[in-house]
Amino acid sequence: MDCRAECGACCTAPSITSPIPGMPGGKPAGVPCVQLLPDMRCAIFSSPERPAVCAGFLPEESVCGSTRADALRIIGWLESETGAA
Repeated sequence: MDCRAECGACCTAPSITSPIPGMPGGKPAGVPCVQLLPDMRCAIFSSPERPAVCAGFLPEESVCGSTRADALRIIGWLESETGAA
């Protein structure tokens, strides 16, 4: 599966505990990353500053569903179930 255009759910729904440029303490779940562009692409996608957790995320239907709303719901649920929130 390829990333869905104008989604950005993986840049919004999960918490990220590693530093992100502009967010040195990471980000809480449900908060869009400051590196998320208006078209929902990552501004640092090809940068070595991109957190490893982001670089390691691969789109899968079981996580991304068929829509951005699905992805936000599924990733949010996974976040709450893993206790990462």
